[in-house]
Amino acid sequence: MNPRTQEIRQSGPPQVGAGSVAPSAAFCVQLSSTRRGARLARLLATQWLDEHAIPYRSTSSHHAALVVAELAANAVRHCGSVGRDFRLRLTLTGTASAGRRLRLRVEVTDARADKPLPPRGSEPPGPDEESGRGLLLVDALADRWGDRTDDRITKTLWAELALPGERPSALPVPVEQAQGPGRAEFS
Repeated sequence: MNPRTQEIRQSGPPQVGAGSVAPSAAFCVQLSSTRRGARLARLLATQWLDEHAIPYRSTSSHHAALVVAELAANAVRHCGSVGRDFRLRLTLTGTASAGRRLRLRVEVTDARADKPLPPRGSEPPGPDEESGRGLLLVDALADRWGDRTDDRITKTLWAELALPGERPSALPVPVEQAQGPGRAEFS
């Protein structure tokens, strides 16, 4: 890492230790409305959460990544054209102490206020349809979610998640990684 990058990273918010996280931390980035932009949104979100007390391989990180990915993919699908970027904003509130109750708000703003969301409770997609399940995933993972029209041009989809902040991973380890000298195979 070059000295300037190291200086910038060190001058940022304090790293989280065993104590607590700042009462509110935020991250905001504007990305291109492309598949690559949506992928980058997910990767940046998990990296930022890892730096703010939500470990990369935790269930909370995976849930947040899915919500970010679905909201970003929605923005790309409905806004994806030259010159129409989307903005990802993450806000983390709460404390990382004994109770470890953090809340994450994910906001994705795109430049297509003229494209409203389908009404809630509308017919789910059929088994042969290739799209239409993203907001169902968001609904399943988020405590609350919704949309707002910011002005004549932009709209924002948002979701809020409660993050227990478990350490380090509640996900199963793949069998090929779990095996080794003296390790049994798990299925």
